[in-house]
Amino acid sequence: MKTFHHAAHAPDQTFDPIMLKPVGFIRNEIDEPFLKAGEDGIEMKERMTAVKAQVRKIRKMKSEIIINPELAGTLEDIEAYSHLVILYWAHKTPEKSRSLTRVHPMGRKEIPLTGLFSTCSPARPNPILTTVARLCERKDNVLEVAGIDAVNGSPVIDIKPYVKEWYPQKEVRIPEWMRRIMEEVGETDEGA
Repeated sequence: MKTFHHAAHAPDQTFDPIMLKPVGFIRNEIDEPFLKAGEDGIEMKERMTAVKAQVRKIRKMKSEIIINPELAGTLEDIEAYSHLVILYWAHKTPEKSRSLTRVHPMGRKEIPLTGLFSTCSPARPNPILTTVARLCERKDNVLEVAGIDAVNGSPVIDIKPYVKEWYPQKEVRIPEWMRRIMEEVGETDEGA
């Protein structure tokens, strides 16, 4: 297998634009993301104590994913799963923030600038975000889910079943700054 180390050695590759069509949209009471993205980076709109409260609220909050009626057949048998992986478009991420290459994670200046793909920042070249949500109920083309952190009106790109065995269970490594953030917002096994 050939490995390329520099762009000069990469094959001449051009990419055609990709057209995505939303399969549906999210309806909930979250009007604004808690991270504000701009051309200079991202920042938290509120203090960490408010973010913790919002995370706890989101864990319990119900949202609806409205699937385009002509795609209702794609939901057949989805009730057999307890959780779903939701891919959605962060439609409130400004275009100007999509050229960022490094950010302070969670907008926290005490954490050094980090490569964007090493973070979960919404300010991405393609603002595709993902979350795992608990499926509560399906009514025709509407999925009621809990724990989704998407903003109201977010276009849904895709839905996949969450199958924990497909994801690594052991030897998962994350940086210390991410571990601290997860502990602070109560998103670790110890804090949950």
